[in-house]
Amino acid sequence: MTKRKLRIGLIGSGFMGRTHAFGYSTASRVFDLPFQLELACLADITDEAAAKAADALGFARSTSDWRALVNDPEIDVVNITAPNAFHKEMALAAIAAGKHVYCEKPLAPLAADAREMADAAEAKGVKTQVGFNYLCNPMLALARDMIVAGELGEIRGYRGLHAEDYMADAMSPFTFRLDPAGGGALADIGSHALATAEFLMGPAAGPITQVMGDCVTVIKTRPDGKGGTRAVQVDDIGRALLRFENGATGSVEGNWIATGRTMQHDFEVYGTKGALAFTQQRFNELHFFSTSDARGRKGFRRIEAGPEHAPYGLFCVAPGHQLGFNDLKAIEVARYLEALAGHQPEPFNFRAGLRIQTLVETIHASSRSAAWREVPTDKVQHQEEYRQHEKA
Repeated sequence: MTKRKLRIGLIGSGFMGRTHAFGYSTASRVFDLPFQLELACLADITDEAAAKAADALGFARSTSDWRALVNDPEIDVVNITAPNAFHKEMALAAIAAGKHVYCEKPLAPLAADAREMADAAEAKGVKTQVGFNYLCNPMLALARDMIVAGELGEIRGYRGLHAEDYMADAMSPFTFRLDPAGGGALADIGSHALATAEFLMGPAAGPITQVMGDCVTVIKTRPDGKGGTRAVQVDDIGRALLRFENGATGSVEGNWIATGRTMQHDFEVYGTKGALAFTQQRFNELHFFSTSDARGRKGFRRIEAGPEHAPYGLFCVAPGHQLGFNDLKAIEVARYLEALAGHQPEPFNFRAGLRIQTLVETIHASSRSAAWREVPTDKVQHQEEYRQHEKA
């Protein structure tokens, strides 16, 4: 039976644009997708850049006009990997054109913008996805399942960290990431730590209800590329103490000046019966401590990713051979396409993206006031319905 064609339009061909393109290509070969994918059009800043990227990544056409891509009747899904400040304008235009929208995180620099985007998508009836592909790691799914099953007992504490060093050099020039519309370290990479915290802790400990933030601008000025300097107004490090609904406490940190760290997305979860530890630097492993182990035999044991941890087996039949970063994006693509086909709820839609931006803004507000802040509530898809569909 011939599958319906789904035509993809990608805006942006930088690091994440390439990752999304690889995700579509890999997903179409690894998964039995509900659609036949067509990489229809790629938009970038110039005709030359767009044409070069389209040729390299397998897109049929290219353009330097993202609006033309959005309004192209041949496009079904608009995939946005442009700088953060452009997400809102592009997404709202795509929604108005009746297109499904897949947007890389963070959804928008401001929670008010993210809310407008979520409301517009729901009103139009299009389906959305925010790119948090770390959540697609089978080891995170295993960790969540162990927490839900009570293997850690009552959950008491959480620690999360996302640290990199791509902004550590004080002589690095001012870029879109440093513009207030870019959001800063907490929004740019700390959002991953926040998404992971609620993904893991939500079913057992409930959502984050209170935060105490400490957001710091370490490098006050950056070269402006014109022989002068420009003041930096966003955080280089964003930290927060957390309180969860069940009384558990914890912390998260987003840090883009962590010298020597190219990719550190870590978490630890502590319960009355056990604990879990994970690092993205070895993201095919999960470490588990159980208080039931015999004295003299206690310690964190390594759980190695393998075919038993779906969908690892679709990529490789042998344990220990490991998934990669781009494979996580392929899993995210496949799950979003299942949602587009109506087979399951949206895995992480714009409403869920709004939740993360709300947390970021509340932490920023707490840091400015040096006081604990209540996290505003909103209608959020907490993924529980999605997880039940995924297991089925």
